[in-house]
Amino acid sequence: MSGRTEREGTRRDVAREVLGIEAEALGRMADRIDESFSRAVETVVNARGSLVVCGVGKSGIIGRKIAATVASTGTPAFFLHPSEAAHGDLGSLSTRDVVLAISKSGEGDELLQLVPAFRRLEIPLIVITGRLDSSLAREADIVLDATVEREACPMDLVPTASTTAALALGDALAVAVLKEKDVDAGQFADFHPGGALGRRLRLTVGEVMHSGDDLPVVGEDALMRDAVVEIANKRLGVTTVVDGQGKLAGLLTDGDLKRIMMQHEDILSVRVGDVMTRDPKTIGVDELVVRALELMETMGSSPITSLIILDESGAPSGVIHIHDCLKAVG
Repeated sequence: MSGRTEREGTRRDVAREVLGIEAEALGRMADRIDESFSRAVETVVNARGSLVVCGVGKSGIIGRKIAATVASTGTPAFFLHPSEAAHGDLGSLSTRDVVLAISKSGEGDELLQLVPAFRRLEIPLIVITGRLDSSLAREADIVLDATVEREACPMDLVPTASTTAALALGDALAVAVLKEKDVDAGQFADFHPGGALGRRLRLTVGEVMHSGDDLPVVGEDALMRDAVVEIANKRLGVTTVVDGQGKLAGLLTDGDLKRIMMQHEDILSVRVGDVMTRDPKTIGVDELVVRALELMETMGSSPITSLIILDESGAPSGVIHIHDCLKAVG
């Protein structure tokens, strides 16, 4: 084996070892989740103000990310550097806030000197730490255990597994709060108006629906052979069904074909209006695509694959398929 090959093998071994150590740390932490986590979620959800995240050094970097994640999911949050707080920025806190302090050792003077101020304002203090017997942990209202067996660093010094643990615990808190507040896709879109993500989330049904010559449509007096051809040609797995005035009368899907075949020997000669699904689900042309996706996933006992868009007269003007939604926001 050449020297270069040996070096490459060693590098891969180091990567696997680091990832293994950090994955093990997360697994052990998951097993330790207890009622303290539930209390932390409840405290953040019930806060009338913001979640204020504090940390120094690597913990500060993790704290900034946690604050950004929480804010992006609809809960007011910001990062407050302990040194800046001690020199005037404590004025940004209010009695309505909750503080989340992150410290591996729980002994940093920068954070500990802020505790009296938190107490004067009667602000709940949640602490993420790797030492449950630390000074900061003893001052906390709620302690989240981010203890790790060892760092991935060979000297067991560089914050690696411990910062990963703190970050993951912060992510878990953010997601749990999001679910507790029942934030839906439409609300999430409101928090992300800019950038590529914002553009995808702000797409409307009218921008991605199939319309014009691409809109599958047959009359309710048509025979099933016509409907089968329309479904096959338009490749959406459905066709709208209209009455004599062109207004929506029903919907026929390729899934319906299986049901109809079980009930009729000569399926192609069956009248569409006799077997179509009446009162199909519709959505407005100006609704968000993320809202359409949410409706398709939650309507009825099982997800549906298409929604119909109507014009002012009640005639179908478009169809949006679940694949269109997933492609648009994916």
